[in-house]
Amino acid sequence: MGNVIKVGMADLNICKGDDMITTLGLGSCVGIALYDPGTKIGGLEHAMLPDSTQIKDNQNVAKFVDTGLDELVRRMIAAGANKRRLVAKLAGGAKMFAVSSNSALGSVGDRNVEAAVAALKKHGIPLLAQDTGLNYGRTVELYCATGDYLIKSVGKESKTI
Repeated sequence: MGNVIKVGMADLNICKGDDMITTLGLGSCVGIALYDPGTKIGGLEHAMLPDSTQIKDNQNVAKFVDTGLDELVRRMIAAGANKRRLVAKLAGGAKMFAVSSNSALGSVGDRNVEAAVAALKKHGIPLLAQDTGLNYGRTVELYCATGDYLIKSVGKESKTI
């Protein structure tokens, strides 16, 4: 295997070939993985919030689903990916705290997933699979050689989507 590239919270990066890219502890955050099977270029965004337009100080584009996905697509194309071949997989978007369902805090995971689906649609990127919602955190690994998106959770079977 090649390099292991770590993506932090409110961060994004790309990988190629034999590399693996990972992010730890997706709770209500959403991990958006993009992949071009032709060039074996992948990308991963760890987005915390759905919409940059709702926040005044939004210097960090990766913190938000909308601006982060734009930047991830831009970086992947700059690295040689073909936008028409990009496919996506999602993980995260959990409801990590017991709060009333109409509370903004309680629904941030759901809103992150909805924003990711809408942003992918806007870019014309098909969503192949997702492992989202419920009430537990996830660690994800995207393998650029295959496009496999491995999801690990404490006390659960690992799964590849």
